[in-house]
Amino acid sequence: MHANTAIALVILALLLGTAYYLPTLRRRQRERQRELERRESEADTTVDEAPPAAPPKAAPPKAAPPKAPPSAPPTAKPPSAPPRQPAPPTPPPAAPTEAEAKAAEADAKAAEAEARAAEAHKEAEAKAEAQREAEARARQAAAEVTPPVEVEPAPAVEIEKPAPTAGRLVRLRARLSRSQNVFGKGLLALLSRDKLDEDTWEELEETLITADVGVEPTRVLVERLRERARVLGTSSASELKDLLAEELIGALEPDLDRTLKSTPSGDRPAVLLVVGVNGSGKTTTCGKIARVLVADGRSVVLGAADTFRAAAAEQLATWASRVGAEVVRGPEGGDPAAVAFDAVKRGTETRVDTVLVDTAGRLQNKVGLMDELGKVKRVLERQGQVDETLLVLDATTGQNGLEQARVFTEVVNVTGVVLTKLDGTAKGGIVIAVQRKLGIPVKLVGLGEGPDDLAPFEPKAFVDALLAD
Repeated sequence: MHANTAIALVILALLLGTAYYLPTLRRRQRERQRELERRESEADTTVDEAPPAAPPKAAPPKAAPPKAPPSAPPTAKPPSAPPRQPAPPTPPPAAPTEAEAKAAEADAKAAEAEARAAEAHKEAEAKAEAQREAEARARQAAAEVTPPVEVEPAPAVEIEKPAPTAGRLVRLRARLSRSQNVFGKGLLALLSRDKLDEDTWEELEETLITADVGVEPTRVLVERLRERARVLGTSSASELKDLLAEELIGALEPDLDRTLKSTPSGDRPAVLLVVGVNGSGKTTTCGKIARVLVADGRSVVLGAADTFRAAAAEQLATWASRVGAEVVRGPEGGDPAAVAFDAVKRGTETRVDTVLVDTAGRLQNKVGLMDELGKVKRVLERQGQVDETLLVLDATTGQNGLEQARVFTEVVNVTGVVLTKLDGTAKGGIVIAVQRKLGIPVKLVGLGEGPDDLAPFEPKAFVDALLAD
């Protein structure tokens, strides 16, 4: 309203100024016209009085008149007219007087002022039109009340009830028993030999290293197993299997805290940041984590901060729609830190328990991308601490996963690992390697492609599944 009033006052002032200058301008134009007419009449008079181009020819001499009689007096000659003097040359037009120069200057200034007034009037009209359009857009936006949050699911999607998380890891035993579980089956085959000689122990070491346990953890584990078998006099396959299970559970450090910090503190929700390299199944894992949280009774808002991959936000929205969660998303190619910030803000406004932020996949050796990931976390921390930073690792990557975990930990301080694609793979030893090398607990493991095939990690259940007959 204040802007409209100011524009109206400007237009009124311009109109009043134009009305003031127009009579003066018209009077000066009339005076100038009269002056021009006067000069033209003077020029016409001068031309009429000018002499002809050539002087007139002399008249031929006349015959002498007959002589009069002597007695008569001579007749007097009449006086002739004086010769016509030539007209003076036409003087050049006089230079304009000072008054005329001032009048011309005033006319030019008046014309310039009139042009400026017309231009200002057009500019004021354009600004008024722009203001009206802006107000119309603002009224339309206010009427639509469109927040930066797109709430999923769509009406046609039926909200599902995720399976309870308790006991999910038990299904891993059945999956591994039907697959080529080289890790567990190879170890049991070695320990079932009649004689445990030096070659057998070397083969055992080779099997563990092949399963990505790592050279140093393997050496420590085999030495402890050999020492215990020698001291206890263990020789049967079942007893050796029990000793191996105890050593593997010990290597997995069962005392580590593996709980997800997903409960709100005060008026602020818990914030979980999910990171990982390209192709590790990170966005799918985010959707499954949301199902884990909902199954445990948590309300969730998801932040689609992967703005570089066009399908990432749609993929995350599909997962969220199945459990009735909300998704905060931004424009494609937008600032991921801004999306993450808005997600936490939305979670605080709606008073949910947990905000889960998905980030773009990136290679750990790309410095610029890793710096951007650090920026996302710093922006999130403006609203409070990040409760969990979960690194998604593909179990089939082997020892390369250790380097990924190391670099990500330096940038964003990883607090937990989500290990995917554990079903039917021989690379389960990466769990031991990550925890022994970096001290980062594995908190969740992926068991398959199903929506509820993500389970809280339990060392004993995992080892039992690996060593299942």
